[in-house]
Amino acid sequence: MSNMIVLFPKQEDGKNIRNLLVRHGYEVTAVCTTGAQALHHANTLNDGIVVCGYRYADMLYTELAECLPRHFEMLLVASARVLSQCEPNGIVSVEMPLKVHELLETVDMMERNISRRRKRRRCMPKERRPEEKAAIDEAKKLLIERNHMTEEEAHRYIQKCSMDSGTNMAETAQMVLRMMK
Repeated sequence: MSNMIVLFPKQEDGKNIRNLLVRHGYEVTAVCTTGAQALHHANTLNDGIVVCGYRYADMLYTELAECLPRHFEMLLVASARVLSQCEPNGIVSVEMPLKVHELLETVDMMERNISRRRKRRRCMPKERRPEEKAAIDEAKKLLIERNHMTEEEAHRYIQKCSMDSGTNMAETAQMVLRMMK
């Protein structure tokens, strides 16, 4: 389940939206009245949804959208007049007066998108730091020179030792370098 931040200039409106979401099984992390508060909460979380109004005491929704962390989505709740003047910019919106089923369906759709992206991020291999790449390359060169392996065989050897020992390839490469020097 995603983190949710509710942001409305009036505390009462924010609490009403929070109560509505909580009643339908969503967990709301924070209710805020200023954009700065919402950004503070968003920066402490990995991803989530900001359900917000159009204008706050310290900024507009467009400024908030620009400052939100990469993995956060915004759900703008505003009147038809305001929405007609807004540029979409990838911001999902729900028209006031609020229809509960529309809000819940939209939040559910956004939740599924975030979940899908989260799974995709988990499956992506982690980027190695330059010093780790250098250690692996050096270990491969040493194996190629001393054991007359091809580059592919040396890579597979380090990979297999890494899997057998339960360490990552960079640590295994370091062990190979210590043992062979």
